[in-house]
Parts: sequence; structure tokens; C-alpha cells
Amino acid sequence: MRSILALASAAVFGVACLANPEATGGPAVPAPTGSSEGVAEPIAVSFEQRRVNIPALYAETCAKCHGAGAEGGGAGTPSLISEAKYAQELDKPFFDIVKNGMPDGSMDAYGQTMDDETIWGLVVYVRELQGRGLRAVTGSPKPSATAPVVKRKGHSYRVESVVDGGLSTPWGIDWLKDGRFLVTNRNGVLSLFNKNYSKVGDVTGLPASTEMGQGGLMEVAVHPAGEWIYLGYTDPGAGGTGMTKIVRGKLNGLAWTGEQTIYKTADDLYLSGGVHFGTRIVFDGRGHIYFSQGDRGRQEMAQDLSRSNGKVFRVKEDGSIPSDNPYVGRAGANPAIWSFGHRNPQGLVIDTQGNLWNTEHGPRGGDELNMVRRGGNYGWPVVAFSINYNGAPGWTPWPKEGQNISMPAYRWMPSIGACGMDLVRGPMFPNWKGDILAGGLAGQNVDRIRVKDGKMVEREEILHGMGRVREVATAPDGSIWVALNGPDRIIRLVQAG
Repeated sequence: MRSILALASAAVFGVACLANPEATGGPAVPAPTGSSEGVAEPIAVSFEQRRVNIPALYAETCAKCHGAGAEGGGAGTPSLISEAKYAQELDKPFFDIVKNGMPDGSMDAYGQTMDDETIWGLVVYVRELQGRGLRAVTGSPKPSATAPVVKRKGHSYRVESVVDGGLSTPWGIDWLKDGRFLVTNRNGVLSLFNKNYSKVGDVTGLPASTEMGQGGLMEVAVHPAGEWIYLGYTDPGAGGTGMTKIVRGKLNGLAWTGEQTIYKTADDLYLSGGVHFGTRIVFDGRGHIYFSQGDRGRQEMAQDLSRSNGKVFRVKEDGSIPSDNPYVGRAGANPAIWSFGHRNPQGLVIDTQGNLWNTEHGPRGGDELNMVRRGGNYGWPVVAFSINYNGAPGWTPWPKEGQNISMPAYRWMPSIGACGMDLVRGPMFPNWKGDILAGGLAGQNVDRIRVKDGKMVEREEILHGMGRVREVATAPDGSIWVALNGPDRIIRLVQAG
């Protein structure tokens, strides 16, 4: 594969072979074939076992010219390790060059011997190599003993410790009206802390949750009025099964009281397995809550409107169903569904314009930032910006004709393990006010993302390398709190100058 360099040059410098000359932001993919405001339909899911290993294919076919790490060298091929060549606008041009070759013959058309999924898999793997190479060059934005202040665009910050011990996979953070804060631990413990970070104690009388794999006690969301506290957790079912359940209750001292069920999957639809529980909760200020549930490792169910798997839900604050939900009255459909085709959405936030956004995990490559619209189909597992964890190809990110699929505003390649999400609020970081904060587990990162009119216009990594980021939450004073796993602790970012 002699000249991906030609692709990069064409895409970056505007040479005529650029496949999508109108792409100025967001993935270079076609728009949904139906109305973005309409109600999408599920798409039949089919799976094909592929015996291709993408990293091995790259080593055999591409590395001799592009280098084992995409550093270039063979046949005079320059490095692909640069910010310009890493831009997401080049996804489609990279794919097109590999598939169709170069008109001058400097690169063969691999579409003659490879299917689209395999070609896209090579692009995904090149993105992995680029991400790894750029990290080695650019380093990580985080404080050190010699440089305690981190400088980012618009603000500088320093990191302070909030809670350093006594946590077990902290998952969610939220504040009571009096300034005290709650932290969920995945092992089923909900802890209450004073404003000075000292621990008050653990809440008693909570509903039983089960820590099965990635599941357990996950989300806590305090209603803006401060009276009700909402929890999202893995509810244990028969025979070692479990599904995400949403309840609300009140605190009387350290006692959980007045519990009400807001959403529960039917008992006969509970599943075994310990993956993809989703689980974030947000309030829209108009009497509704939105919450997410992952596909539970059963990817085909994300396209099934009768199942809870792989969905974002909208209900009233008491759990009743709004009459204007998109699938109310449809035979066999779950009326609480707001959108579907999600894999494992573990970030959820409403921006200053009232738009709902989520972040969700792809497999290997292709975590997504989506604006979540009423009745939208977000594609999983029909399309994805990913390969399988074992290196096998499986998808392309482009819908076929007639498939009304909503595409992400941004995709992370390589994957960051998207988890935790909030907006910058309050007085502490005024130049970032209204920007989205998105965390990553595998990526150990916090990104600041600016959106305008439903599109991403700016992205900046503001923290990296301090631990797996499980939650990002903006405190009442505007400081940015981060729950880390491994080590289990909570830190906060405060403005420095």
C-alpha cells in the first residue's frame, strides 16, 4: 500500500482527488436519507464471520512502505503521524484512496481484492497508530511536580484532591442543595460528603443492586429542586441476570426513604452477562428525565423497539410516559424509547440550547458524540466506525441507501471508552462556559468540546493520564470534578490565573 501519503496530501492541501470537498467538520459521511426530525425505523441486523485480522493485514500489506507504526520510511513514504493527517475529515478520503487507488498509479486499488469492511478496518488501524504516535510526540496535559499549572486554550488550571480513599469504583457524583455531595460506588454504596470533603457516612436502606461485571450502583442525579434523588443501578434478576433500573427517593439524614420506581425492564427480558449497562440520567427542566441503557452485549437488540437494550429513554419525572414520545401507540414498541441503535451510552447531557447529547462506546475504534433527536436511529450495530476487539473487520460507518441513520458529530479513533459527561457552568471557567466535557476510561482523558447549531466546532483535550475517567461533573462553583478508577479517587480542576 504505497501511497496513503498521496491521500493525506490530497485531503489536507485540497488536491482534486479529495473525496468529499464539502466536508468542513464532523465525519465525512452522507446525511441520513430520511428527515433528521422524523421517526426512524429499525433496520434488520445480519452478521458475517470474517477471518481477516486487520493488524496482521496492515503488517503484511502496508507496513513495508508506511512503517509498522505509520511512521513512514519505506520507498520514501513520509510519516502519517501529524495532527493534520489525523483529522476526522480525512476518514472518507483515506477509505476512498485505499479502495480506488490513485489515478497516477502510485497506489493500487485494493477494492479489487478487499471488501469495504476490510478496507475500513485498515483505516481504523491507521487511526490507532496515528493516535499512539501523536501521544508520544505531544505528551499529556496533566500537572506535574515541576509544572503544577496546566495551560489550555482559554484557561489554565491546577488539580486539587477531593477524595483520596475509601471509594470502590466511584461512578457518579451530584450535589445536594446545601452543597454536600453524593458519590455512588459500583459495589452498591452511596456515600454522602460535606462541603469540606469530609465524609458524613454511607446511605442506608438503598435498593439491592448487583455488581456484575460493568454493572452495579452507577448513576446518581439530584433533581434541580433538590427534593428527589434519582439512582440508576443494575437490578438483580433470577438466575444471575440483571438490567438497568431507575428509581427515585429522598434522604432523611442518612436513610433512603420514599422510594419510587421510575423505569424497570420486564422480568422476562432480564439478561445475564456483565457488559454494557449504560446508565446516565439528565433532567430537561420541562418535567421529563432522559436516561440511557446499553445493549447488554446483545447488539442486535439495539435495533429492536420491543427491548430496552441500546436505547435512550424519556419519561416524566414520576416515570409516566409522555404522550409525544415517538413510539407511543405502536404495537410491540416500548413507549418510553426516545432513540435507539446505541451501543453503550455512558455520557448524557443537555446543552444550553436544550439539545440532548450523548457519548457512547464503539468496539475497537469509533466511540461517538451524538446529538440525540426524537425517534433517531444511531446505527448500532448496522454501521460503526470500528473493528472488533479481536482485530476482525465488521462494519463501515456509512449508511446504505434507504437507511435513516443519524451520524455522530464526532468519533474518537482510537476509542477512549467514553464515560462521564457534563457542561461547563458557573463562574470558574467563563471562556469555556457551555462547552461539553467528555471523559474516557481507556483514554484516561477529559475533552472539552464546543458545539454550535448541533455541530462540533472545537475539541481540546484538557486532561490525560491521571487514571480511568468514570465521571465528569461540574460543581456549583464551576470547578470540574473527575471521578477516577484505578486509582479510585476524586479530583477537581480549578482555575489558575
